[in-house]
Amino acid sequence: MAFMNPRETREALEEQMLSPKASHAAFSKGRERDETECEIRTCYQRDIDRITHSKTFRRLKHKTQVFLSPEGDHYRTRLTHTLEVTRIGRTIARGLRLNEDLAEAIALAHDFGHTPFGHAGERALNELLSDEGGFRHNEQSLRIVEHLEQGGNGLNLTYEVKNGILTHTGDVLPETPEGCVVRIADRIAYVNHDLDDSLRAGILRETEVPDEIICALGDKHDKRLNTLILDLIIESEKTGKIAFSPQIAFVFDAFRDFMFKNVYMNMKAKREESKVFGIISELFNHYYAAPDELPDEYRRAALQDGRKRAAGDYISGMTDKYVMHVYERLFIPEAWQVR
Repeated sequence: MAFMNPRETREALEEQMLSPKASHAAFSKGRERDETECEIRTCYQRDIDRITHSKTFRRLKHKTQVFLSPEGDHYRTRLTHTLEVTRIGRTIARGLRLNEDLAEAIALAHDFGHTPFGHAGERALNELLSDEGGFRHNEQSLRIVEHLEQGGNGLNLTYEVKNGILTHTGDVLPETPEGCVVRIADRIAYVNHDLDDSLRAGILRETEVPDEIICALGDKHDKRLNTLILDLIIESEKTGKIAFSPQIAFVFDAFRDFMFKNVYMNMKAKREESKVFGIISELFNHYYAAPDELPDEYRRAALQDGRKRAAGDYISGMTDKYVMHVYERLFIPEAWQVR
């Protein structure tokens, strides 16, 4: 019997263990730039490592999820959201005998393109870049892994991971079942943890959560997660389509509608958003007028894609804290700066 290295052994195990519908690492469509295969890791495991060792991944810990500058240690950030999506995605993938590594890689990078100050920052950049095709965080996530990371060289991820990143939101559906899993895992994660954070922040009271949600999904965070994940696995296994049962899908849609009405559009939760556009637009105009002040990879982006897109690239990659540091340095007189 010919010797197999650890990667080949893993690929052989995937053939035995995974569903025929799963994305097998050995049959990946590959990378934009060909590389010698790793002897230890499959292509999707290699992508996981590239993503978790990237600068963009580290910055997620200081980016807003929903609440701007929340007071307290237990509110979600973009990083904790990402980790929750990853765990939910792997659990679903395992239950359906799909490729957990591919699901993990997609989940870890799906929100790379999110701006500082959450969706408020995204709306600001979308308006500022309206004549450049706008700004959407999923498209920016792909742009980061293809062009901006590693000093402008990108991470050279596999086709399947990039497709899952791009299609985790929006009208176009993923090409792989693992991408479909992450798309739903993202929604499961954010409606549940944002409800948890909203109750903690006093935006909502438990008595305000509709009875239909409590009765169908559970009265606690962990119960709701378990109900949704289990239903998704059972229904998907039965029908061959990654989806909830009709009954749970109806309740989950009502859950999301409730969250949008009472949390995401809640003026108490978003009372600081009116200031976000002013901060981001001033920074945007500054770097558009002075592209020489951009870091090297963004200056190269300015030459290739224009100064507006490069300014948007740089600002969108900033953390909430760093945006305020740069804004203070550029626009606040030194005598008034916080020390």
